[in-house]
Amino acid sequence: MTHIPLAESHGAAHSRILALGAARGDVIVTNDELAGPIESSDEWIRQRTGVITRTRASADVTAADLATAAAREAILKAGIEPHEINAVLISTISNSVQTPSMAALVADRIGANPAAAYDISAACAGYTYGIAQADSFVRSGLATYVLVIGAEKLSEIVEPTDRTISFLLGDGAGAAVVGPSDYPGIAKTVWGSDGSKWDAVGMNHSLLEYRDGHGDVAWPTLRQEGQTVFRWAVWEMAKVAQRALDEAGVSSDQLTAFIPHQANMRIIDEFAKQLKLPDRVLIARDIETTGNTSAASIPLATHRLLAENPQASGGLALQIGFGAGLVFGAQVVVLP
Repeated sequence: MTHIPLAESHGAAHSRILALGAARGDVIVTNDELAGPIESSDEWIRQRTGVITRTRASADVTAADLATAAAREAILKAGIEPHEINAVLISTISNSVQTPSMAALVADRIGANPAAAYDISAACAGYTYGIAQADSFVRSGLATYVLVIGAEKLSEIVEPTDRTISFLLGDGAGAAVVGPSDYPGIAKTVWGSDGSKWDAVGMNHSLLEYRDGHGDVAWPTLRQEGQTVFRWAVWEMAKVAQRALDEAGVSSDQLTAFIPHQANMRIIDEFAKQLKLPDRVLIARDIETTGNTSAASIPLATHRLLAENPQASGGLALQIGFGAGLVFGAQVVVLP
């Protein structure tokens, strides 16, 4: 058979994050408001998680609304037009329907049609998964500009009496525009999964169990095996973070910032210790007043870090996400 050569696809030599956008829930929820149902206290929650307050969205605000607001800010700051976006990737575990995707809805809302659009289900690692894909799209020629969003309304899948995770969770969305660059702005991603711990964090029941009323099953909500997740995050994810540094060809003392998933302040502190981060490295601690927003946590934390430390723009940041699956992803990026 005669081989007919296909046309080659060529993209940009490099990619980088051009701009970020953010949208947090409009309601500030204190520890005292959540302590009663879990028979706890403000002090216990602060010591255990580092959360002082968290932002949650009003009943009439959806995760897609938050995603849309964050996307519009990112696009405006990137200095491009919505129609120039070739792909919209939204990482979320809180889309209100199984299908269609939140990404297709948001793409239409912001004027990005007919961009490719799909959701990513990788929980708290989802944003880093999206950045990895956007980087490959731009460099392969599959897209010129990619919009990556982490968007969650976790308050809709919370059980107020759950002592494992409910008091951690918040609502919000963070967006990034990834586009061509004349220098490397996104290093090789280190990512993976450990399905042997598939049930360590996730929903307490399936939708089928809820539908069929097995044992009077209530609306499925999030729960976790706290110690299992904590040990895995502290010991295994520090190794992943170091591998990401190695793939980028940099050392921890060359970083401007460290931006981990905002899971728990104790995990963040332990990461910093194991990576031997110098005191001058900025460490994102957005969890204090935003809470754990799963896929949205890294872009929200980055957005706040840059707002409070504009001099960090152009520096290197190590970002790492990890969560239900169990899944993980990390990469070094140049801050926009």
